[in-house]
Amino acid sequence: MQGKPSTGKRQAGLSLISLLFVGVIIVALLIVGAKLVPAITEYMAIEKAIQAIRTEGETVPKIRSSFDRYAQIDDIKSISGKDLDITKDSEKVVISYAYSYPIPITDNVRLVIDFAGSTSARARSGS
Repeated sequence: MQGKPSTGKRQAGLSLISLLFVGVIIVALLIVGAKLVPAITEYMAIEKAIQAIRTEGETVPKIRSSFDRYAQIDDIKSISGKDLDITKDSEKVVISYAYSYPIPITDNVRLVIDFAGSTSARARSGS
């Protein structure tokens, strides 16, 4: 058994350093994903409130105050009733909004997401 060259396959896989590197990347992505949850939850609450108030009021102040009531119940802090753009399009009330949601990552790094929506069918279809 002396001096026989090894004919076995070399082991393949991740080294400890590359495993740690992949682990750090996965943890960083999970942290950013977890920080996105409140932004998406608030956007969904705003969409729900907008869809609920579009038929509630006939005047702009009534629509704005209806949204403010929904915002207080659903803890919406990014926009208020005064930030809504309310117009009429062929006898239908169209409510539009746009806002930015900053998400702090570290002390001087932020991820900013721009949200926008409308009750108009044209705005939803993208034309």
